[in-house]
Amino acid sequence: MIDFPHIEALADVSPAWPVIIGGLIAAAVPNHLLRKVLALLAPILALVLWFNPETIGTYGIIEFGGFTLETFRYDNLSRIWSFVFILAAFINGLYGLHERDRLADASGLIYSGAGLGAVFAGDLLTLFFFWELTAISSVFLIWGARNNAAYKAGLRYLGIHILSGVLLLAGAVIRASETGSWAFGEFWGEGMEGGAVAAGIGLDSLGGWLIFLAFGIKCAFPFMHNWLQDAYPKATITGAVVLSAFTTKLAVYALARGYAGTDILIYIGAVMTAFPVFFAVVENDLRKVLAYSLNNQLGFMVVGIGVGTELALNGAAAHAFVHIIYKALLFMSMGAVLLRAGTVKASELGGLFKSMPATSFFCLIGAASISAFPLFSGFVAKALTLSAVAYEASHGHPELIAIWLVLVFASAGVLEHSGIKIPYFAFFAHDRGLRVREAPANMLIAMGLAALLCVFLGVNYGVLYTLVPFPEVAAQYEPYTFDHIVGQMQLLIAAMFAFTFLVRMGWYPDEKRSINLDFDWIYRRFGDGMVRWAWAMVDRLMAALGNLIAAARAKFGSRMFEAFSPMGALSRDIPSGLLAIWTSALLAIVLLISYIAR
Repeated sequence: MIDFPHIEALADVSPAWPVIIGGLIAAAVPNHLLRKVLALLAPILALVLWFNPETIGTYGIIEFGGFTLETFRYDNLSRIWSFVFILAAFINGLYGLHERDRLADASGLIYSGAGLGAVFAGDLLTLFFFWELTAISSVFLIWGARNNAAYKAGLRYLGIHILSGVLLLAGAVIRASETGSWAFGEFWGEGMEGGAVAAGIGLDSLGGWLIFLAFGIKCAFPFMHNWLQDAYPKATITGAVVLSAFTTKLAVYALARGYAGTDILIYIGAVMTAFPVFFAVVENDLRKVLAYSLNNQLGFMVVGIGVGTELALNGAAAHAFVHIIYKALLFMSMGAVLLRAGTVKASELGGLFKSMPATSFFCLIGAASISAFPLFSGFVAKALTLSAVAYEASHGHPELIAIWLVLVFASAGVLEHSGIKIPYFAFFAHDRGLRVREAPANMLIAMGLAALLCVFLGVNYGVLYTLVPFPEVAAQYEPYTFDHIVGQMQLLIAAMFAFTFLVRMGWYPDEKRSINLDFDWIYRRFGDGMVRWAWAMVDRLMAALGNLIAAARAKFGSRMFEAFSPMGALSRDIPSGLLAIWTSALLAIVLLISYIAR
């Protein structure tokens, strides 16, 4: 690693602050050139601060309102996530240099900085602050598209992520009341028998479950995932690239720190890897295909965290690192297509390799990486997780054999929908005569940098393995074994043959304009009906209550009128004899009470 000189005066400054401050300045600066300088300079400053700590430890401690906030915890887990977040922020800034949108510039930086701040958070209160900041700042990347569909998707996105923050805060408060501590993952990294890693939070309390659900929403767990497919394809061209890097990978990081070794994650992750394959096959919107593919890749990371061994956690961290880069590359290539062709619908594309050869080439590198071809980054990262699951399956956990088979199926599926479908339908299939300009130079440079990293890390995997949480374990792992290479190539060739066969036979689902229903149809349809019914019931209740109040008011008013009006009871003449009788009766009652009281 590069040896930067230690700057004592900046030892306590989190790398998140220059990125967030850069975003705030960008929001106030009208000059777009200055904003672009900030977009590139802020991540560079963050990288300098990332190298600054001499040792692992907690820095940037703030005492506020009786609470101790830890804003800069630097350890083996936060180190790898923060490093790739900084790289992603720089690449995103480079990719968006051609735009002149102040909102996109500011929100992109603040969102990136908030993600960094959450990764470095050493306590749940600090995590909550940055957790909510990521939600609030990122929604503008969706609304930036400035159309009705993006506005509605952004509202749903914001509501779901605010709910995640509410659950996180509620869980943190309950946990603090039970344990007396706001610490986040204080036990992470302590070895357990069998090489597992102690969970920092766990599921042994209500607070732990609420925090788990908060993380699950942001990680797009099954049945909680539709915000991703709803929002990302409707975001701006650069917004989708930025969104693909931070939100879900932040949730993966939080799960790794708080719930490593939690068995339920193995099964949740397995479902996450498998179900997107079927949706992505029939989806026409290629950015939505990538959103489903994102779910698929997250599943591998979640399985690794659930297994919880050092090798598995290395796999989850390495996979998150390379995934941020190659997924950004794929989103960037589709963004370039959207910019030049005006659409990313598979039914309207094809033959673009003739006019966008560089973009086509970079897309193929991203496709090879996500498909885990040898010599590409996905191969050396995914191998860690698959090997960890296979090892545990053969050493006392035979139930994991089924999980390993699901992961193998999902690996073939991701080749089909991201490795083949994306580049095939965008650039090669059915030449529709589209002749457009190549992507802008800054887009090509950003894609080229990401593509270079995909190849570099696939070949020089030792660099990646020095960044993982347990580098001494990774140093003993060799991904390029004969068995692994042959097995992976057999899987990839079989998947390519299946795709070719289905296309040639006409059995592959046609690319056509359509709306595919996912689980969100259930809660949108029935939820919408329930909301309308509840609103109608409230409306009727308020009307009935209004009528009741009006009737009571009228009755009370008439009684008061009868009593106090000139013709009322209190205005009538009372015979002196009757008055004397009532006075005597009241006096008798008072005397009786006085006697009894004695």
